[in-house]
Amino acid sequence: MISLSQVHKRYPGGYEALSNVSFEVAQGEMAFLTGHSGAGKSTLLKLVAGIERPNSGSVLVNNQNVGVLKSSALPYLRRNLGIVFQDHKLLFDRNVFDNVMLPLQICGFDHKESAQRVRAALDKVGLLKREKANPIALSGGEQQRLCIARAIVNRPTILLADEPTGNLDADYASDIMTIFKSFHQVGVTLLISTHDTGVLQAHDKVRILNLKQGVLQSNSSTHSLS
Repeated sequence: MISLSQVHKRYPGGYEALSNVSFEVAQGEMAFLTGHSGAGKSTLLKLVAGIERPNSGSVLVNNQNVGVLKSSALPYLRRNLGIVFQDHKLLFDRNVFDNVMLPLQICGFDHKESAQRVRAALDKVGLLKREKANPIALSGGEQQRLCIARAIVNRPTILLADEPTGNLDADYASDIMTIFKSFHQVGVTLLISTHDTGVLQAHDKVRILNLKQGVLQSNSSTHSLS
């Protein structure tokens, strides 16, 4: 469960990225965060992940107030979070397998169990046969799949994705959304930022949270695009 209440986020220099934002995403729900470039979508996802902290208001994730957690507690919070970053953040000096293995190494998982989880995650996104490849040898769509595999290898209850189809053609974008739908079907909570109307049109009914200049303009739980 994700809950924001009267959240404000200002950056140095007085720029207000988010202003009085309040909404909830229920456990197991799939929601889309929309808005123009600079609307505050990435900032909002960073607040949920504990990468940024609000200036005021509360950000609850699974009933924990992320904004007041000690830095030492954040790794435990993030064990239940999967994050697909807009800029990938892949390690190009490691192969596909080792990129996905990294979060498990950080969490101290047993090597044998970790290897099984990594291969299961790669299989889920269709990259099992590319586990020894270097990320630079992958296409843009494959790199995005790799990011998703790394985000889900911990088997998170919440998955955050920042513009996951932004630089992909329509076919790759459709494939990525099919992967996300499969996670939703097994109960994972998803919050996905996008400005791609094609992504939204692929869903009969979707939940849309629309931001404009840091203000939540609409929050529709049954927005039909058919």
